[in-house]
Parts: sequence; structure tokens; C-alpha cells
Amino acid sequence: MINFNLPPYVGTEMEYVREACAVNRKICGDGPFTKKCSEWLENRFNSNKILLTTSGTSALELAAILCDLHPGDEVILPSFTFSSTATAFQMVGATLVFVDVCPDTMNIDPDAIERAITDKTKVVVPVHYAGVACDMDRIMDIAERNNLLVVEDAAQGVLSSYKGKALGTIGHFGCYSFHETKNYSMGEGGALSINDSRYCDRAEIIREKGTNRQRFFRGQVDKYTWVDRGSSYLPSDMNAAYLWAQLEHADEINENRLSTWHFYQESLKPLADAGKIELPYIPEGCEHNAHMFYIKCKDLEERGDLISYLKEHGVQAVFHYIPLHDAPAGKMFGRFDGEDRFTTSESNRLVRLPMYYGLGEADRHHVADSVLSFYATR
Repeated sequence: MINFNLPPYVGTEMEYVREACAVNRKICGDGPFTKKCSEWLENRFNSNKILLTTSGTSALELAAILCDLHPGDEVILPSFTFSSTATAFQMVGATLVFVDVCPDTMNIDPDAIERAITDKTKVVVPVHYAGVACDMDRIMDIAERNNLLVVEDAAQGVLSSYKGKALGTIGHFGCYSFHETKNYSMGEGGALSINDSRYCDRAEIIREKGTNRQRFFRGQVDKYTWVDRGSSYLPSDMNAAYLWAQLEHADEINENRLSTWHFYQESLKPLADAGKIELPYIPEGCEHNAHMFYIKCKDLEERGDLISYLKEHGVQAVFHYIPLHDAPAGKMFGRFDGEDRFTTSESNRLVRLPMYYGLGEADRHHVADSVLSFYATR
């Protein structure tokens, strides 16, 4: 079976984990490898400040706390996203306002954002689906005109960019994931990019259990104490050591994934030209990271048939999000604003093909050939 995903592994991960344990003798948070990863990300993304976190979810939670939301405040987000995008803001008491997506990219529709704004709206959360940027010029303009904060969910967008700017560095905050399903992994992990310097000090405090411990370590206070709300969002330095090995090979991993993505795109283009499937669309100005490759079938029934066919032929292909506004928690904690023109119908058509670093030449040929043979029988 050709797996849908395998976590990246470049070969030096365990050497660095051993170094963290046996040489550095520093395995809790904010050790040498954590600092290396943070500095690499800050320099590569031209970010004001990046803090590693225990997950992409905790990065979103940290951002939600920094937004200083209160019960009754509203947060606008796409319904087509993972639950973490919603739970982070629900946990601080905000009301979730789900809106529709653009069918070509599956990213949040800026027009839908504008229509959903009320006097209670405080935050907009664009999700860069498949590592392809949302229309950030429009979104930032809407936010500025309405005095809103923007939290980019760039969980899938590490090394993607929009008009030359790294995803996650355009809004007030950007949240990344280093889960094992992502392009770069530390098992469980994430990061928060703080793009407005006013929030840097408080972000450190919230991340460090509500204490000013980091200021103490820098010699800025003679003792540290509990000064604000917070939680433990520091990943182990062993996890950061695993990630550091991959950041050293970041461009190699990116190019390998892009090679597979372009192979799929070229191989399946005849099906798209014949009107049998739709392929991913990359808007002008967007540089993506080949986080995933998906196709869109005619309808839900055809998608189910395709997934079953591929499984029978040794290929694991999967669908993606069930729209959050139709989920039990989505109905409990939020509402859908406007008409669901595309979210559900497009979600029902989407199939993701195997995509990971090191996917072999023979395997990617087999995946493409299997999709082609399925449609040859339709």
C-alpha cells in the first residue's frame, strides 16, 4: 500500500535528539535546539519574533489569548478547516462566525468576510489551505478598515509565500504546525509568529505559564513570578532537535515535494482538459510548498468510488474536512453567515493523493496511473 503520508526523516534526527539528551543535558523547553529553530524561522521568514509551541493548536490558542477576546466577541473564519482553528477561539469565549470559501482555492472568501462583519467582530482567521495563500491584500484591507486583528492559520504554509512575504508574517499573528503530517515535523509541535512587536513580551509570558521567567533568564528582573494568564506551550528540546535536522534540509524537502506535485499536475492534466476532474489552482503571486495535491471529482458518489478503487489498487487516498458549521460543536459554538454556496459541495468532491518527502518515482507513477485507469472506466 502506498501511504497517504509518511512523516519526513532526513537521517540526522536521532543524532540531534541524542545530543539534546546526552551532551546538552537540556530536554525541557527553550533549549539550544529550540533557539536554533526559532532563529532559523525568524531569519527565513523575516519575522519579528517566532516562538516554538507544543502544537499548531497551541499556537492558535496563544494567538487567541493575545487577541484579548471576551464572551460575545465574534471571530470570522472559514468553515472548511480543521477543528483547531475554531476551538482556539471558542476556548476564550468568542462566538464563531463561519463563512464560505472560494471554490478555486478552498480559501476563505474576502467578500464573505466583509458581509459577516458586525460591531462585535474582533478577529479574522484566514486559513491558507494546502499551503496556497489567501487573498491577503483584500483581507488586510478589510481588517484595517474595520479595526480587526488578523490571525493567519498557516499550519500548512511553512515555506509558502504571498507576493514575496512568508505566510504567517502578513497578519498580526501567524500560526504554524510541525505535526507529523506536515512538510516539516517534530512529531507534535508548532510555532507562533508575532508580527506586531507590541505583543512580544506578553506572548513570552503566556507561553511560560503566565510568568515573566524569560525576563528573569535575560537578567531583566531579579526574580520571576506569576503576572498574567497562561499555559505551558513550550515543546521539549528533543522535539526541536528532530525539527532542526529537517530545517537544515528545508529546501531539499521542499523541492522533492514540489517535484511530486508537478508530476501529478502534468500526469492528470488530460483528465482536467477532458472535464473529468479539477486540479489545484495557484493564484498569481502565490508560491506554494506542495503541502498536498488534491483533485475534485464530479460529486460525492464518484469520490467514494475513486477512493475505493485506489485502495483496491494499493493507493491510500483520503478526503478532507467535514465543514465545521455542520458539526455538533460548530452548531453549539457558532453560526454560518450567508449562503453555503461552495463549502459543502466542494468539500464533497475533494480527494487528496499521497504526498510526502521521499515518495518514490515508481510509487507516484502508480498513483497517477491508478487515477487515470479509474477514469478510463467511467
